[in-house]
Amino acid sequence: MKEFLNRLNYGISAHEISNDFKQILRELLAHHIIKEYKNKYYLNNGFAFGNIDISQKGTGFLKCLDESFKKDLLIESKHLKGANYKDLVVVKLLPLKKKRPSAKVILVLKRANKSSLVITKKYGQSILGMHIQTGLSTVLKASQKSLKALPLGTVLKIDNENNNILEVLGHIEDEKIDEKISLALFNKNSEFSDTCIKQALANGDSVDASMYQDRIDLRTLAFCTIDPTHAKDFDDAIYWDKEKRQIYVAIADVSEYVYAYSAIDKEARNRGFSIYFPHIAIPMLPRPLSENICSLKPHLDRLVYCFKITLDEKCQVLKEELFEAIINSKRRFDYDEVDAILVEKPDLKELSWIYQLFEITKTLCKKRLKNAFEFHTEELRMTLDENLNLKSTVFEKDTPSHNLIEECMLLANKAAAKLISTGIFRNHLSADTKKIHKLLSQLRELGIDINYKSKILELISDIQTLANELNLRAEVDKLIIKAQKKAEYSSINAGHFGLGFDRYSHFTSPIRRYSDLILHRLLKAKQKNDEKLFNYLLLNIQSTCESLSTLEREADKVALDFMDRKFARWAAKNIGKKFKALVVQNEGICIAKLEDEIKGAKLILHDTHVNLLQSVEVQIVQADIIMAKIYAKITQRFNPKEANV
Repeated sequence: MKEFLNRLNYGISAHEISNDFKQILRELLAHHIIKEYKNKYYLNNGFAFGNIDISQKGTGFLKCLDESFKKDLLIESKHLKGANYKDLVVVKLLPLKKKRPSAKVILVLKRANKSSLVITKKYGQSILGMHIQTGLSTVLKASQKSLKALPLGTVLKIDNENNNILEVLGHIEDEKIDEKISLALFNKNSEFSDTCIKQALANGDSVDASMYQDRIDLRTLAFCTIDPTHAKDFDDAIYWDKEKRQIYVAIADVSEYVYAYSAIDKEARNRGFSIYFPHIAIPMLPRPLSENICSLKPHLDRLVYCFKITLDEKCQVLKEELFEAIINSKRRFDYDEVDAILVEKPDLKELSWIYQLFEITKTLCKKRLKNAFEFHTEELRMTLDENLNLKSTVFEKDTPSHNLIEECMLLANKAAAKLISTGIFRNHLSADTKKIHKLLSQLRELGIDINYKSKILELISDIQTLANELNLRAEVDKLIIKAQKKAEYSSINAGHFGLGFDRYSHFTSPIRRYSDLILHRLLKAKQKNDEKLFNYLLLNIQSTCESLSTLEREADKVALDFMDRKFARWAAKNIGKKFKALVVQNEGICIAKLEDEIKGAKLILHDTHVNLLQSVEVQIVQADIIMAKIYAKITQRFNPKEANV
């Protein structure tokens, strides 16, 4: 869509327009937004395309697709023409009266969402719906009598075209509503259709090895899985052959069960990724697949797509072999178990190969980091009680067990990317100069004064060395990550800057990532020399890649929105109390993150003059459960020594 609309600036021939865009073309012509000249279509002067953002005051801001517009266009509420948050619209530029360029919406080209969430509120004598994302009020397509029968604070899903009520989700005071809100805000669904469930159940719950004579039988090898404690879907199993120096990376063979364009496949494509809440996972695939027949459970025969990677004595890759196989995992470890095992070194009998593989992966990591970044990242883990109230939070750091598995998965992902020239790649482009200079400016505020270098790897290494000396490594690493471009999917390889790889893709998690399932199908078609099937699977592949990049960000936002809602409910019970926090943003809106018994909650500060990464004591002054926001004021500022006491 973006490419089609941008090409209208320069002219697009009629024969180049696909059927998907012909209806949009007719609408643009009918509204005199484009013109036809010599069998080409051009955008008329004074119009622009873009996605709209809407403030709580009802003012719209358009981020134009045309990058020649350096600033967002201002759109007054009276000129929104029914456009909602994130909708793709056409606007007409208005005469420049103020310093900021403004426009009015002419046409909504594509709704970001078919529905919105509102909460019932009383305005005067009337009951209206307040949009949960924007805070704007709207008149609902229902009688006041029926609306008044609902308790104030009822959460409703409404149709964005006509404001009809589609569903009553529940009441804002119910802790269980948070999951529904977070999913609905991003148009996600926790349930599967009956067709999908029936298709999934038709695969049964066991594998009959006699039906797969063509597969390599690896059931005698001592494979194991290593995953988080509460994991239910096991994508990957590993084994190390000490004599032959071969790493086996066996991945759940989802493509054996989920056929392209089947009902399950269409649903998985729409979801893109599994979503993980603290208390439950919303899987990409129906649970009879994701938690049963596809999952590499211990002591059960399972189908896998497997890489066997041979290493020399210096841990250089000598050979990479990919094949369909059948395994029987001998044990299911969790990360904590393996971390303890690597310290205590008990006799693991047939699984004792883990000790040597751990040393191998340390060497692999050391070699890889000569051309890649190492970040001290922390992942926030939230625990809820039986009533879904916030119980505790903790930042989890990467441990030896995480690193062991990561290096094995990186080997397989890298090997898979070598086997295709067009398909699906995981690209990460180098950071642009503008963001790097902004980062250096932020770091100077912290006493980290580093001169710019064109070689970004050396520059970041210098920054991290000084950050280590100042005991600010984890915080500085977050700033460095923020300054970089986001990794995205593409049909054309562009390399992975952060990992230091020339080619990279996602192969190892087909249960929870649709990208990996696509890659499995492409690799199988290639191995069978089925060019017709390979090209069939590539239909609209770039559009699929762009969609997956968007769906990935949305899956992350759903999980973060849910945690923000739990934090807001916790904060509402702690108004007036004081906590330690760290300032993580001091431009525009100032934000601090809690660093107390409860960690990770974002606090919007009333204070406007604060130093980046300043340790502070804050007092919670307001909690907005509907909008999932917490407001606080600084009551004390600490110097670095005081903060560590």
